[in-house]
Amino acid sequence: MPFLNEQSGKKGWKRWVRPFIKSVAPQFFLFLTILFIFALLIFFTASPFSLFWYGVQLSSFFFALSLIMQWAQYLNRVQAAVSIRFGSETQNKNRQLNALDALYQEMYQELYEEYQLFKKETVEKDREQMDYFTLWLHQIKTPISAMSLLLQKSPETKDGLRLEQELIRVNDYTHMALNYLKLEDSGKELQLEDIVVADVIKIILKKYAVIFIYKDISVEYNPSVQTVLSDKKWLEVLIEQLLSNSLKYTKAGKIRIYFEDEQTLVIEDTGSGIRQEDLPKIFEKGYTGFDGRLHSKSTGLGLFLSRKICRRLGHTLIIESEIGKGTKAVIDFGEKSWELFE
Repeated sequence: MPFLNEQSGKKGWKRWVRPFIKSVAPQFFLFLTILFIFALLIFFTASPFSLFWYGVQLSSFFFALSLIMQWAQYLNRVQAAVSIRFGSETQNKNRQLNALDALYQEMYQELYEEYQLFKKETVEKDREQMDYFTLWLHQIKTPISAMSLLLQKSPETKDGLRLEQELIRVNDYTHMALNYLKLEDSGKELQLEDIVVADVIKIILKKYAVIFIYKDISVEYNPSVQTVLSDKKWLEVLIEQLLSNSLKYTKAGKIRIYFEDEQTLVIEDTGSGIRQEDLPKIFEKGYTGFDGRLHSKSTGLGLFLSRKICRRLGHTLIIESEIGKGTKAVIDFGEKSWELFE
């Protein structure tokens, strides 16, 4: 019975033996009932007990023989079904199935082929959509860059700063969508290396300088030579997303960026904060919470994307917040638990 050995030892035996036992259980109870009735007849007719014992032995022998024959037929049918399931059926194995089994197997085969065809079409459709959106997102970056250059050449006015600020947001949303698509492609490899976090933060602060100035938000940050093991590109996206959230929900005040210890980066703001009942759901895709509903520009993807990136990088992201006092985003680089495929 090689097919039983292929089913991981005890688990394989449980998988195939239990159904057989359940199928013959009614026969077993019927056999015991007949023996009980036979015993009553012997008792009330005052017949010799040896007659009963002889009858039990004889009937048990034929019942056991019947079970062995049923077990052999059951094994043949199961082996044939397993062979068909894994595509190694032969004419001889097909003959081991009775007409009803063969009908079931034929129906199963048709459904399986339909499922495989549907799965193939769905994968191809998803790939086409992914290719289209990726191409569109890359193409939309060109006019965004052109508008940014035009704004830099124009005189600095209040409206110009506002336009530049909104253009940064459009660029952020475009990159967010593109990064989401890239994260869905789990075949992409990470380039892990020791990264000076200060170099990454410097690039991000320069990008958002216009928003800091326009919203009159100060930043408290003392650059250090602290290094962490991560992927530079995705780490930049992660910190950028968290800082963007702080800027979005902070009307005025201060944003602090500092290392709590050697492997823990903190981004803390004095913004509107998050309600306690919203905190357990902030990492859900599309969830904006009460504050997000008041903020028309909220997408509900930022923290979802941030946690997804952290899982890919093996980092831990914790959000602490109190309504009216601000939010604290903590990235722990110390614990490594990569989830390359989700």
